[in-house]
Amino acid sequence: MAKLIINANEIITLRGSDKGPRTKEAMSELAILENSCVLIDQDHIAAVGTLEELQQDYSHLLEQAEVIDAAGKIVMPGLVDCHTHLVHGGTRENEFNMRLNGASYMEIMNAGGGIHSTAKSTRNASFEELYDKAYRHLNEFLKYGVTTVEAKSGYGLDWEHEKKQLEVAKKLQDTHAVDVISTFMGAHAVPREFKGREDEFVDIIIHEMLPKVAEEKLAEFNDVFCEKGVFTPEQSRKILEAGKQYGLTPKIHADEIEPYEGSELAAEVGAISAEHLLVASDEGIRRMAEAGTIGVLLPGTAFFLRAPFARGRLMIDCGVPIAISTDFNPGSSPTISLPFIMNLACMNMGLTLEEVLTASTINAAYAINRGHLIGSLEPGKKADILILNVSNYKQLQYYYGMNHTHMVLKNGEIVVKDAVLQ
Repeated sequence: MAKLIINANEIITLRGSDKGPRTKEAMSELAILENSCVLIDQDHIAAVGTLEELQQDYSHLLEQAEVIDAAGKIVMPGLVDCHTHLVHGGTRENEFNMRLNGASYMEIMNAGGGIHSTAKSTRNASFEELYDKAYRHLNEFLKYGVTTVEAKSGYGLDWEHEKKQLEVAKKLQDTHAVDVISTFMGAHAVPREFKGREDEFVDIIIHEMLPKVAEEKLAEFNDVFCEKGVFTPEQSRKILEAGKQYGLTPKIHADEIEPYEGSELAAEVGAISAEHLLVASDEGIRRMAEAGTIGVLLPGTAFFLRAPFARGRLMIDCGVPIAISTDFNPGSSPTISLPFIMNLACMNMGLTLEEVLTASTINAAYAINRGHLIGSLEPGKKADILILNVSNYKQLQYYYGMNHTHMVLKNGEIVVKDAVLQ
């Protein structure tokens, strides 16, 4: 059944050329419409414009359309969370307390905590336990207006349990309203049983895991944690280049803890995105801009680890297309509130109100190769739409720490109303 959204104070369409992610000044161009409507035909957007314009070409749809009154509210694309570790076992609140008492992230990880702790919990969890937990988290994402998430593996660190994570994500894609886009991240950490034999584990990823991921079509992307004490730039290059041979698009956790040439490597291997970038070098930023590599910034991680924030303002000014994400995970960013992450990006990374909207919609969509389908309100795109209880887009970050969601439409169906799942 067709639906017609009317009376919105503002419709933030983010329409553009759709030749790729937005950069520099284009990140501030929201293409806002007033006195306009959004017409939905089944699961896609049929038209956006004034009622008079729509009546000229779509009278057959308007006659039987369900009317949604957005008076006093704003309408925008559904949010896209392009970097999460959705499927995992356990929690790590004890490590949070350790950090408050002075321990560093890498100290905890090297002592057997961190990723290793979550890997143990994930290995011990059943498929059903992982699925039920992730399903509940997706419900929370949806209530905050997120209609698409990327989900990385990386808490199995052997094929049996990496596959389990990826198969959970695949089932979630089939059963939950939120779209789940999978990334293989077997190179999230070196298992403790391979300490001193790191290159052997790299070979297992390349020759055993990657072929199976591709054969069983369990992921679209291949990610690696390029960090001192984890995977070296050379090891990371081998893993990412091998993934490309199997049709997996490279992503990279880059320059999070120490400058380690991760951003430079992202540009070199043609990664769709480099993620974290808290301490990315000037040269790395320059190369990313030249290559068109999307910088996925994760201000929640810097906030939770009490680390320096990435230089988002500089990156945008240098021409890097920027996206932002929660980095939802049990250790360094246990939050599903992308709106709060947007506020952190404004307050601590120098992004403007307009830029964070672009970074969490159309640019985030491009970071998972979905910019042609979602991220803006344009005819032909999926009807993933967010209606918010604010009168203009500037209030979204002004009233911080709140859930402004009134209604969420996913594929043209109302899945959240008055912040309650339908």
